[in-house]
Amino acid sequence: MNRVVDDSLTCLRGVNETLLETINTNINEGGFFGTFVFVPVVDGTFITQRPIEALKQGKVNGKALLSITNTNEGVIFVNQTNPITNMSLYAGTLFPKFGPKQDSKTAELYASLGTPLEQDDAIMAESIFICPTFYLLSAFPNRSWKGQFAIPPATHGEDLYYYFPTSSLFGPLAVPPAFNNTLFLAAFSGAFMAFVVSQDPNDQIVPTITPYWDMYSNDSTVMVFNQTADGTSPDIHVDNADASQLERCRFWNSVG
Repeated sequence: MNRVVDDSLTCLRGVNETLLETINTNINEGGFFGTFVFVPVVDGTFITQRPIEALKQGKVNGKALLSITNTNEGVIFVNQTNPITNMSLYAGTLFPKFGPKQDSKTAELYASLGTPLEQDDAIMAESIFICPTFYLLSAFPNRSWKGQFAIPPATHGEDLYYYFPTSSLFGPLAVPPAFNNTLFLAAFSGAFMAFVVSQDPNDQIVPTITPYWDMYSNDSTVMVFNQTADGTSPDIHVDNADASQLERCRFWNSVG
């Protein structure tokens, strides 16, 4: 099909829907595993600068921030059956505009984090999900709280079952949370409800087992939502952000 038109959207609307569906499928299947082939870009008009730069300048639309990340965010976005075992190659494939220097630095930073697959998982998790959360926290000094959802397997999206344990959000396939503990569910979802109402997760509407949650700006405080090793009881405790992870995040910040 060859058409010359002034309006590309009009042209697309005139294409057979089956053909469009096939093209869309082929483009997405041709993309690198776990990535989106169509993403926002800085065009100078609608998006005028990179988000990381905007955050550094304090350009935020809000007064306070509550951010939760999951321990294993990257797993479902990495090919678990046929992973790239060369970390320099993985970094360069995930970020095609990287050069040899950035590829090598990534491999160096993640070399100690387990098997090659686990390193892939960590690179995906931190570069795309976890580190940007720290950049957001820094943009809300003295008004931000950080949490970590750690109930196994703690992959991306697993926390949704705990925000809405009785919801039909997941349709006919809805299942109870794997750790279906009343005290944990009340504490986890209650923190968000408190924040919505008063912009402070400590201002509990109904008392829960969550201890006092200090702001992230105080010693990089993180509230960990987990279960005991035997899986029988909640384990919700205060921790501090991992120093080595923060170092890796500084690298991603420098190249972002």
